[in-house]
Amino acid sequence: CYLPGGKITRADLLNADALLTRTRTQCGAELLDGTAVKFIASATIGYDHIDTRYCESNGIYWTNAPGCNSESVAQYLTSLLLNLAHRRGQTLKGKTIGVIGVGNVGSKVARNASALGMKVLLNDPPRARREGSANFSELEEIKQEADFITFHVPLNREGEDATFHAADKTFFNSLRKKPFFINSSRGEVCDNAALKQTLREGGLQGAALDVWENEPVIDLELMNLLDFATPHIAGYSADGKSNGTAMSILSLVRFFGLEKRFNRSALQSPPLPQLREIDLRPYVQAGETETDLLYRAVTASYDIVSDDLHLREKPDEFEKLRGNYPLRREFDSFTITAPPVLDTILKTLRFKVREGA
Repeated sequence: CYLPGGKITRADLLNADALLTRTRTQCGAELLDGTAVKFIASATIGYDHIDTRYCESNGIYWTNAPGCNSESVAQYLTSLLLNLAHRRGQTLKGKTIGVIGVGNVGSKVARNASALGMKVLLNDPPRARREGSANFSELEEIKQEADFITFHVPLNREGEDATFHAADKTFFNSLRKKPFFINSSRGEVCDNAALKQTLREGGLQGAALDVWENEPVIDLELMNLLDFATPHIAGYSADGKSNGTAMSILSLVRFFGLEKRFNRSALQSPPLPQLREIDLRPYVQAGETETDLLYRAVTASYDIVSDDLHLREKPDEFEKLRGNYPLRREFDSFTITAPPVLDTILKTLRFKVREGA
C-alpha cells in the first residue's frame, strides 16, 4: 500500500515484507523494531535516512539508487549557472569552478561546466586515494582558485572523509576569491549559520541552496540572503524519479526471486513535456551572445527561477512544494534548432540537436 513518506509508522509495517521509500522516511529501530520488514529500497541517491548499522545487525537488506537523478542535478546546476551569468551580464567562459565530490552527480556537473567553457577543478579524496591524484585537486587549490564552489558529497558524520559541516566558518574564511557557493548535496554539509554570517559580512559573491539544515523548517533570514533558494528539488526531474523507482523495484524483484513473475513493461516512462522543440534562430537574428543562447535553451527546458520564486512565496510549504512538484524532464527530452557552432555544447549537455539548422 502507498503512504506519504513522512507518515509511515511502525504499525503500518508490522506485516510488511518490504519498504520502498524516499528520504523522508527515517528507517531505524523506532520504525522497524518488531516488524516483518526484510528489505528496504530507497529510490534516491542518498541513504542517510537509513540506519544501515541497525539494518545490517537485524538481517534487513537495504539498497539505494545510485546515480538515478544525477542528470537532474546536473540540469539544475546548469540552469543555475546560466541564470546567474545572464542576471549579472557575465560569461562563464574561463571561470573556475571547484566541484567537491565527483561521483555520479559531481562528474556530470563537471561535464556540463566544462562544456560551458569553465575550468573545472575536481576534489574527491576517496577517488584520489583509489585512482591516484593526477586528475584531482587538493581542497586548498580550490579555496585559492575557484570562482564557484559546488558540493556533491554524501553526508558522513565521522571518519577520514567526514562531510558534516564541511562548509563551516573556517572554510568560508579561507576562500581567497570570495566565490559563489552552491550546496545541493545534503543540508548538514553546510553550516547554515556560518553561511549566513559570511554572506552578511560580504565574504562570498553569492550563494545558492537546494538543501538545508532542519528541513522542512528553513532559515528565512538565510533564504533572503541567497541568490537562489529551492526546496530540495535539484534531483526531482521526472526522469530521476522514474529511474529511482525502477531501480528500487528491480532490486526488490531480485531480492525476492520474482524475476519470472515480473513484467518489465510495467515500468512506464514519464510523460513528455508540452514544449519539446526549442528554436534559437530568432535569438541568433537578434544578435544574442553564445552564453545568452545557451541560457535560452536551458531555461526553456528547465528554469530554476520558478522553483526559487515558489519557495520565497511559500517557505512554510516546503514539503508541499516537493510533494506537488510539476513535471520536469531532462535535457534529452528536448530538440534544439541552433547554429552549428553550438552543436557540440548542446549535445554534451544531452540535448537533441536538429541537424542542418
